[in-house]
Amino acid sequence: MEELSKKAPAPSLLSLCLDAVAARLISDNARAGGGVGRTGWPGGCGGGDGLGGFSEDDGGEADEDRLHPEEVAEGLPWELLHRLASRLPPVALESLHHAAHARCCSSAKTTSGLGLQDGDRRGMKRSRCEDFSTTWQLLFKLRWPLDNAGHNNLGTVDWQQKYWEKHLQECLDEAAESAFLPSFCGNIGELSISAKIMNSIYQSIDTSQHHSRLEYQCSKFGCYVRCLRLQGVLCNAETSDLLQQCKLERLMFIRIISDPEVNGACLLLSWHAETLLSLEFIHCQLYPTIMDKICRSLCQEGSSHGIQRFSIKSSQICETKPLTISSGLLNFLSSGKSLHLLSLNDTKMQSSLAQMIIHTLLESSCDLHTLEISENNIAGWLSKLNKSSTNSLALRSDIFMNSLSILNLRSMIPFISWSIQKENPLLRLTVENCELSSIGVIMLLECLTTVKQPLDVLSIADNHLGSSVAAALAKFLGSHVRALNATDIGLGTLGFQILEEALPTEVALSHINISKNRGGIRAAYFVSRLIGRAPNLVSVNAAANLLPPESLEVICNSLKQGTCYLERVDLTGNMHLSSNIFPAFLEFKKHGKPILVVPPNLSTCAPYDDDP
Repeated sequence: MEELSKKAPAPSLLSLCLDAVAARLISDNARAGGGVGRTGWPGGCGGGDGLGGFSEDDGGEADEDRLHPEEVAEGLPWELLHRLASRLPPVALESLHHAAHARCCSSAKTTSGLGLQDGDRRGMKRSRCEDFSTTWQLLFKLRWPLDNAGHNNLGTVDWQQKYWEKHLQECLDEAAESAFLPSFCGNIGELSISAKIMNSIYQSIDTSQHHSRLEYQCSKFGCYVRCLRLQGVLCNAETSDLLQQCKLERLMFIRIISDPEVNGACLLLSWHAETLLSLEFIHCQLYPTIMDKICRSLCQEGSSHGIQRFSIKSSQICETKPLTISSGLLNFLSSGKSLHLLSLNDTKMQSSLAQMIIHTLLESSCDLHTLEISENNIAGWLSKLNKSSTNSLALRSDIFMNSLSILNLRSMIPFISWSIQKENPLLRLTVENCELSSIGVIMLLECLTTVKQPLDVLSIADNHLGSSVAAALAKFLGSHVRALNATDIGLGTLGFQILEEALPTEVALSHINISKNRGGIRAAYFVSRLIGRAPNLVSVNAAANLLPPESLEVICNSLKQGTCYLERVDLTGNMHLSSNIFPAFLEFKKHGKPILVVPPNLSTCAPYDDDP
């Protein structure tokens, strides 16, 4: 008796009935390829025939022998419909979702005809048909548990749309792998999707070959796609036809090289030019003639476009022998009134093109927020501008520089210094590992110190600058900057001594990274003084600075005066420090954790090797 009492309770009659209905819907959908039954759904990808429009021609059983989703949606109350939905795979849920939507629309028309007010209509519980979103979310997380879709979305997430969009992306990625094979010589649309993917949406292993083809999947679920990533091998006229039902807003091309691939990409762009908001090219050959074709696909000369984000990465966009620049690209930039982000990263850009792009942007009416033209051979281009042209640029830059908030350049310190003196809200500047000169950085720091709206975050890390920048850096620390990354810039003991002596009496810093600067004891004295003059300080990274043993006592003396918001001082990577040298540091804690983080002991601490 005791063993019987431990067994799971027998399923209820209602549960068994719902399981039976679910099994029948799954079976019928697998044979029909996802058809929604007799009437279809006018909002589905299949147009007037609904999502699949099952008939005997599809190779299934007679229409009257099927259990139609419309019959289920009409016959069950909403509470049971939702319990049934949780038992269905994606394709069967899709059919039921459309049928429930049709029921909602029918109810709305009926109540409208009866003259009921909005408050009375809410009593009809028509909004419950939208609750399938929870089931779609569960299906999405079940299939792609590591995908963070929707986590950063402040609005309502359409999980049904997200599911089918990612599903179709998987189908296209798989098709691209097949098309890359030397033996492939057929049509893209006739490629069969793997049984693994098909089983994930049908929960059936006997899906017909017709329904497993890429062409069929695109026709049924293409209308849900807003964002796509396409390999160059898929860029052709056939793929453009397959994706006509998509309402693309974001499109990424990877490895567009040959002329047929360029033509295919242009067809896609022409078809979706009105809906596209974001366009990205990675590892493509975008020589001027090709770039002209692409830009003409998006907008004709004299007309504007709606692209908001335009990015080219690791792709050549100009020819050097002779130097040729795409006029189409310049026209595209000048007509981009909605352009918010422009990124031309590692594009083999020459200084002359950089100059023309800046001129074009300054003369345009775009509201650019982010500009990135890093990793290009454009050092010294600003020095080629004569004084009159620089003055004319300044007159035209007020609107452009006022909108810019993120700037990522390489070896363009003179331009940065000139531009930030304008009425612009530049908040974050990163010039890491750019082989900057100390003279250029001093010029930059002097400008940043005097701007009306101070910078929030600055990173000059991994540039060998030496101690000569220390005085300008100390003055800059009094400009209300909140975060500074100055790791591995070669300050040395002299640089830290200058920083300590010239440090302003009031510093607004919250975070600072001065690691890998070989500061020795002078680095410890600087940290000690900084703690006393930066009441909002949260973290300090002074790792790998060759700190001697007495550094712990020096820093702890400042902590005795108060720690305020300070949570962490990272002293790891200093071979002469350990928890055994000055145990008193453990008394300083924040949120139950020691503020000072030191190597565990001398024997296990590997020295920092900064020898290149």
